[in-house]
Amino acid sequence: MNDPDHTIWPQVLEQVRASRPELCRQWFEEIEPISIDAGSLNLRVHQAIHHQYLQRECAEAFKDAVQAVTGHLVVVRFFGPGDTVDQKPQKSQQEPVEEHIGVSENGAPISAEAAFSRGRVRGDELAFSPDYTFDNFVEGPNNRLALAAARAIAQNPGKAYNPMFIHGDVGLGKTHLLQAISLQVLAANPDATILYIPCEAFITRFMESVQAGEMSSFRHYFRDVDMLVIDDIHFLAKLDRTQDEFFHTFNSLYQSNRQIILSSDLPPDEIPHLENRLVSRFKWGLVAQIDAPDYETRVAIVRQKARVRGADVPDDVASLIASRIDSNIRELEGALTKIQVQAQVAGSSLNLEAARAALGVKDEPAPGAQVTIETIVDVVTDFYSVTLSSLQSKRRQRSIALPRQVCMYFARQYTRYSLEEIGGYFGGRDHTTVLHAVRTVTNHRESDAELSKVLASLEKKINGAASSNAA
Repeated sequence: MNDPDHTIWPQVLEQVRASRPELCRQWFEEIEPISIDAGSLNLRVHQAIHHQYLQRECAEAFKDAVQAVTGHLVVVRFFGPGDTVDQKPQKSQQEPVEEHIGVSENGAPISAEAAFSRGRVRGDELAFSPDYTFDNFVEGPNNRLALAAARAIAQNPGKAYNPMFIHGDVGLGKTHLLQAISLQVLAANPDATILYIPCEAFITRFMESVQAGEMSSFRHYFRDVDMLVIDDIHFLAKLDRTQDEFFHTFNSLYQSNRQIILSSDLPPDEIPHLENRLVSRFKWGLVAQIDAPDYETRVAIVRQKARVRGADVPDDVASLIASRIDSNIRELEGALTKIQVQAQVAGSSLNLEAARAALGVKDEPAPGAQVTIETIVDVVTDFYSVTLSSLQSKRRQRSIALPRQVCMYFARQYTRYSLEEIGGYFGGRDHTTVLHAVRTVTNHRESDAELSKVLASLEKKINGAASSNAA
């Protein structure tokens, strides 16, 4: 048939939302069903960045959805702005950028289409995400310096801060900032040549070029650019010849006022087996650290991630996610996905009940009650006949270690304190100790029936004490 069955398309879209909520975006509503013809559901999108996202991330999900709805072996074809139905969809050689991601010299907005079609981005090894723009980056006290510097570089590359070195733990937003800078620079100067690449790709290309005797081509590829962006530069550790080549690449770009942006899990002087001359150069410009977000920032991140997906997250659900997860942004996003799936399976809205079920949150105190870490300690120390001072000591006997771990477990479950703050309360322990305690108690609760009963009893006492204090 030439005209699409408009009763099928809404069902397909709903099926995708139910099965793969993490893939869904607000602009899915703008996808236009063209036709169902010769066993193919043909869909059109009017932005190249959306076309790229659908082809790269969503082809399998849409295919499964249309087959589930129709009961037939129907494939899905995505058509971009320049495609016609009687030809194969075009495959762009560029990765996507965000709509209206910058302004021209006269202040007029530059659309993603213009930057997308005119820019020269070498990012074959590392795909750009249409979500990673400055507008989608949530500012907080943990990332304020890095964000301000990134914005300054995007407005004046090669001059504001060069090089820029961003470091922090996994999943805190380093890659988001690197891509946001790249997309903004491209929007303002569509003729710019930007090389955005993971460090592993630099290493691999170097080794292959040495073996093939093609170092001239290698140097042209990495040095004849306006901006070099390398993710996870710490992988240069222990690779002497590769470090030497990167040293000369760095010097060539720096002396030509070309922007260099690097990210790492560690600050320059803590990367093991990194040559001193590279450490020195990495510190020439600005070294900015990104820390774990605080509670308020985590709430804002959850809300922003939901908005990008076109999902409506109530305040109490966002607060629950933020109070339960403080390690990194990826885990916040993963929790949001889990809750969305739970709500779909239960046939309910995205509410607090679905969120608590998805995250495994058990009993909670009465409305208006607040569990404090002091309440937790009072209940646990009374049950195990230990003192707070012994929990804060360095003693590791099981009679002390177990109640300490239980306290950390409940503090993580019921309070908004970060792992670092909980560890600090119990004798200055680091966040990894707290994380280990939480995981240990969680695992034993599932396998040890006796401990499970003890924990359930302690939970009732903690919630009862909190309710009494609130009365």
